[in-house]
Amino acid sequence: MRQLKSFISSVLVASPVMPIIIERIEKRFSVVKLYDEVDQNRFLQENASHIRAAVIGYNQPFFNEASFEKLPKLEIISSFGVGYDHVDAKAAHKHGVIVTNTPDVLTDEVADLALGLLIATLRRIPQADTYLRNGSWLQKGAFPLSDTLQGKTMGIVGFGRIGKAIAKRAKAFGIKLVYHGRTQQSGVKLRYYANLVEMAQAVDILMVITPGGSATHHLINAQVLEALGQNGTLINVARGSVVDERALVSALTSGRLGAAGLDVFEAEPYVPKELAALPNVVLLPHIASASHHTRNLMGKLVADNIISWLSGKGPKTPVAETPYVKQA
Repeated sequence: MRQLKSFISSVLVASPVMPIIIERIEKRFSVVKLYDEVDQNRFLQENASHIRAAVIGYNQPFFNEASFEKLPKLEIISSFGVGYDHVDAKAAHKHGVIVTNTPDVLTDEVADLALGLLIATLRRIPQADTYLRNGSWLQKGAFPLSDTLQGKTMGIVGFGRIGKAIAKRAKAFGIKLVYHGRTQQSGVKLRYYANLVEMAQAVDILMVITPGGSATHHLINAQVLEALGQNGTLINVARGSVVDERALVSALTSGRLGAAGLDVFEAEPYVPKELAALPNVVLLPHIASASHHTRNLMGKLVADNIISWLSGKGPKTPVAETPYVKQA
């Protein structure tokens, strides 16, 4: 069993991450690649006292109370992605651990993808591409007419940074906008719906960009989908857990919901065969922020949060549950 030397600072990396993260951190600190260890539990037991920081990705195992107890010297968790529902941030705060994420740098990329997915879903762009490629245009004639963005009202579920960026883009297409969130936001001129079902009844499109986690688990349920209706369209670029996938399949299959565009799934990378077989859905493999440009910025921010903290300068992007108060 390999044992760490008494490094001043060791950074734990639970599973493989972008090379840019490792490269930036290991220039100044010791990097511990847990995924290279055969007996990971034993390794942590023997070396926990050296680990002050951890790097995790959005698809990492849940970081919970037990994790903090195993790492008593842990001071900061730098998470890759804007969502951090895989970290018990309240438990982190209890143990004095700062949690950081990567907001802002992916806002425009995700918003662009959200609008692209919406257009692809309504205009059935992937289906039209397949229609041409398999020879149907030649054999059967023109592709069937599609739905349109024109005259549509879209309800945005979650009106944070990305929700606002999506709204800005949608407005340029002439889409009428309303929103739903935990509370009404001051200074926002759009109509606010405190009741999600009521908003679903009033709109043509439901754009989901709310955080994941227990508070939003199955927020989009059978009742919401029923309210959205047979001419409604659901777009989810948030977390798969926010949508009741079984209820969604049932609504789409029965015709109680018109269409859906999904970038995320409840048990990804597993996607229900029933969803994949439907002609009225567009499915993407969680690629909302997946460009070289944006992922590199995200990786850099993950590393820079660690470097800034261990250098005594504080975190760059702490999450709300673990605010940083600079010591006098």
